[in-house]
Amino acid sequence: MKLTALLVCVFGVTTGEFVVAGILPAVAGDLDVSIPSAGLLVTAYALGMIVGGPLLTAMTAGRARKPLLLALLAVAVTGNLLSAVAPGFGLLFAARIVTALVTSTFFANAIVIATASAPPEKKASTVAKLAFGMNLAMILGAPLGTWIGEAFGWRTTFAAISACCAAGLVLVARFVPGGQPGVRTGALGEFAVFRNRDLLLAITITAVANIGLLMVFTYLAPLLTGPAGFTAGAVAPMLLLYGVGATIGNLVGGRLADRALLRSQLGALALLVVLLLALRLSPSSFTTGALVFALGAVGFSFLPGMQARVLTTAAMAPTLAVAVNASAYQVAAAFAGWLGGRVVAGPGLPAIYLVAAATTVIGLVLTGLASAREAADGEFGE
Repeated sequence: MKLTALLVCVFGVTTGEFVVAGILPAVAGDLDVSIPSAGLLVTAYALGMIVGGPLLTAMTAGRARKPLLLALLAVAVTGNLLSAVAPGFGLLFAARIVTALVTSTFFANAIVIATASAPPEKKASTVAKLAFGMNLAMILGAPLGTWIGEAFGWRTTFAAISACCAAGLVLVARFVPGGQPGVRTGALGEFAVFRNRDLLLAITITAVANIGLLMVFTYLAPLLTGPAGFTAGAVAPMLLLYGVGATIGNLVGGRLADRALLRSQLGALALLVVLLLALRLSPSSFTTGALVFALGAVGFSFLPGMQARVLTTAAMAPTLAVAVNASAYQVAAAFAGWLGGRVVAGPGLPAIYLVAAATTVIGLVLTGLASAREAADGEFGE
């Protein structure tokens, strides 16, 4: 039940992140702001996670994990509730930033709690089970939240997310055991963990290896309706196909990483390069559909292993390391959007697949370096 309680929380918190894109036009119209101005809600949330997550995690280092988790969830409940009743764009913007500030810290502590009692050979699959809540937010939470917004108004969407987070808070209070304090090193002591080169390499891999996948996902709709020749009505089913693949890949990838963490990551990244190139050359809509499903599956298969790698290389401050790793993923998403825009404005949409494959190759090389370092350390230890 501990893992289920945390999974409900992850579903609620991450739905709050993903759903904004679906209700953006309604928010803009109701609060009398432009679509680009309303889009700043997404940017603000990402920046809140990138900057606020690591800082808040360092500041709360050493706090007993269960009370901290409950406090973070209370902020998420309040932030989403304020979003629901905000009379103007200014308060809504502030509420989204406050909610974003606790997201990375919550997720980092949830991962540490979930994996605390798991044996080393099961850490990656445990992370994958927890991340299943994020997959559900993508394929169920965001569409459901968008539907609620269309049927009852966007404020009801945020109210429903607040209720989900409140339910998660009750479950955590009931089923997550206490007695899990952090290591009281202080904020500066926590940041000292980043002297570890293997940890820095693991976080760099998270940032670099995901750029290609995130670039294609960001521009998937125009890629489908443009070069691939799909109708606008086919985009939603294709996104669902991608989400189902991501869910399966996440769970299978966690099990593979339990057996051979870096080797499975190398294999997945190599396969991802092949899939990206195949999408560029896809001869039919059926083939494209199959490749989009495979893209989600392979692209999410190495994420649990990346988190597990960070955990194993940051034994002295795992919570802060996971929070920074989450920030690295957000940085990758922001950079992917920017780089994709430059590609579209230059060589054009089809070139996105080629640039995405090239950035993934860089991630593959870095993973190979990490694998070589691990092998060298093993030989030296023997």
